[in-house]
Amino acid sequence: MNRNDSMYVITGITGRVGGHVARALRSGKLPVRGVMRDQAKASAWVARGCEVAIAETTDTAALIKAFKGAEGVFVMLPSVRDPQPGFAEALPMVAALRTALDATRPERIVCLSTIGVQVKQPNLLNKLRILEEALNTLSIPIAFLRAAWFMENARSDIASARDRGVIASFLQPLDKPVPMVATSDVGRVAAELMQERWRGRRIVDLEGPRRVTPHDLAATFAKLFARPVRAEPVPRETWEGRFIAQGMKNPTPRIQMLDGFNEGWIEFEDGEAGARKGGVSLEASLKSLIERL
Repeated sequence: MNRNDSMYVITGITGRVGGHVARALRSGKLPVRGVMRDQAKASAWVARGCEVAIAETTDTAALIKAFKGAEGVFVMLPSVRDPQPGFAEALPMVAALRTALDATRPERIVCLSTIGVQVKQPNLLNKLRILEEALNTLSIPIAFLRAAWFMENARSDIASARDRGVIASFLQPLDKPVPMVATSDVGRVAAELMQERWRGRRIVDLEGPRRVTPHDLAATFAKLFARPVRAEPVPRETWEGRFIAQGMKNPTPRIQMLDGFNEGWIEFEDGEAGARKGGVSLEASLKSLIERL
């Protein structure tokens, strides 16, 4: 298959990261097939010149059809903040993805993973360790793109920062730098990896240009809104009650993940020095979020 005949298949194309991967590939006039669950979202991607495949992440037969003929496949699991015990909702997705990839055998796979995927302590990110372990058994070149905390998670702070000059921070202490990255950087790097060639397994750690404290986040909102904004820590003992009040049934994995960032045991395997650095700043990322409201 030559470059002109290449097909790049993107799961999660209607989400933030998958959408960035697809747009980066299409900017180079490369053929893209987007995998999505909702036919109603197809027209926007068809207008960008993409093929569309409709498939649930648990539907092995539909995924095989979607992956057929692909040079590269980008795979990811849907984000779940309130998982079932043992990540039961993820297990059939992982099995379907692995079976479909093994059946179609693309030239390479790029898998969206996460910082801290290697840790043994229970937390919300363990779901992606399950995915890595399953796909790592494939005899297909695969790159695990282990991304830092998404800057776009600050979307939930916009209204409070704008209207009250306060952001409530679960990341603590407020002066502790946290590895963060813009989803546009994640998508760009994933698209670059899909066009590279390698053998075996690769690990690519990715974070933004510099680490970000909650105080930095508040200061950036203050600059963008031209008003004072401060960060306030949310007391640890209130987290479970707050999350349950928001409708969560199993808040423990999320709490464990936050503890991991705050205590420092959620980190890249080779630390900050071994991570690839993105180019999108916190200010640019927050400005884009605000402009899209």
